[in-house]
Amino acid sequence: MTEMMRPVAIDRIGTAGLDMVVEADAAELTAIAARLLLPEVERLRCSFRLKRLEDSVIEASGTLEAGVTQTCVVTLDEFKQVIAEDFTVRFVPEGSETEDDDPDSPDQIPYPAGLIDIGEATIEQLALALDPYPRRPGLEGPEEEVPEIPNKFAALAALRRPQ
Repeated sequence: MTEMMRPVAIDRIGTAGLDMVVEADAAELTAIAARLLLPEVERLRCSFRLKRLEDSVIEASGTLEAGVTQTCVVTLDEFKQVIAEDFTVRFVPEGSETEDDDPDSPDQIPYPAGLIDIGEATIEQLALALDPYPRRPGLEGPEEEVPEIPNKFAALAALRRPQ
């Protein structure tokens, strides 16, 4: 069971497409925060434009907007972050996923028996948009010391005979 189910029958998506908006309620926000190991998800809204590419392949493009609280990996301080992401995914029937290694290709989400779940797709897009190593804004990182690389030809120059 997903934290935010929003099933859509693919039969509802006609040739003109279908626009939908998903917004999480308070209980769903709490469940999503627990699932994604976040201190808090304050708001989550996603607008979708669904259109058929083929009889059973649905392309979903949209915009995700969220307000979350994350924990800094350096200081362990909690900080708020606003997320706004555009995305495109494709819903494909279970078992018909392709092995496309192109990182620019839309992700494929398998669906069973004529129903896609845009609520679960919303949560997955939020998970992808989160920084896996969040750092509190304004936090200065440690200065990296660049090791001095000896010149490979310096040793040869020392062996040269004076003229």
